[in-house]
Amino acid sequence: MAAFTTAEFWLALAQIIMINIVLSGDNAVVIALASRSLPPAQQKKAILFGSVGAIVLRVVLTFFAVYLLSLPYLKLLGAALLLWIGIDLLKGEDDETELEGHSHLSGAIKTIIVADLVMSLDNVIGVAAAAKGNVLLLVIGLGVSIPLIIYGSTLILKLMTRFPVIITIGAGLLGWVAGEMAMGDPAISDWSHAHHNWHTVVPAIGAALVIAIGKWRASRSALRSVEPTELSHQAAK
Repeated sequence: MAAFTTAEFWLALAQIIMINIVLSGDNAVVIALASRSLPPAQQKKAILFGSVGAIVLRVVLTFFAVYLLSLPYLKLLGAALLLWIGIDLLKGEDDETELEGHSHLSGAIKTIIVADLVMSLDNVIGVAAAAKGNVLLLVIGLGVSIPLIIYGSTLILKLMTRFPVIITIGAGLLGWVAGEMAMGDPAISDWSHAHHNWHTVVPAIGAALVIAIGKWRASRSALRSVEPTELSHQAAK
């Protein structure tokens, strides 16, 4: 019970919940697309059973990820991957995914599970990094996040659209967690213990790096989308 009284525990729990919420927006879209052709009564069943199946598999993968991240150099690799995931989160536009809607309940459930599993690598890595090997924290964090994702997916998507700063904060959090993960790699444990101040500096650099590069890529993407429009207007003149 002592773990529940520490600020570190509640901070890590908040990180896990935030990562789950921010990175589950695409999963909510997958659920909606896969079940859109079902009758209304079956849509709820597809969302419930498909989400539960996908979450169970995600939990299993996360436990494996927690173990793998205890091996030398894998935290450094995971940190680099998390940085990229955070930067990609701010890219400004998402690729449209062509996903077939199913008229049968079993087909929709299978599609939701498979698609969610494929798309959950970022979520699994992020949650495993934030948990820092604490299984109790991992279970509580996922347990709290599950109803938020299943029942609040529509609200989450609306909030992200209305308040884009939520996505920016989430991306920065991934950069921060990536820095913490890198500093905790067993391969650099001696250096990490000898440079304790860097345990705050490196995560801060990671967060700033993700936001700076992500925003820069988003601005370039916006410019590319505007240029063809301007050229077409000039040609029309």
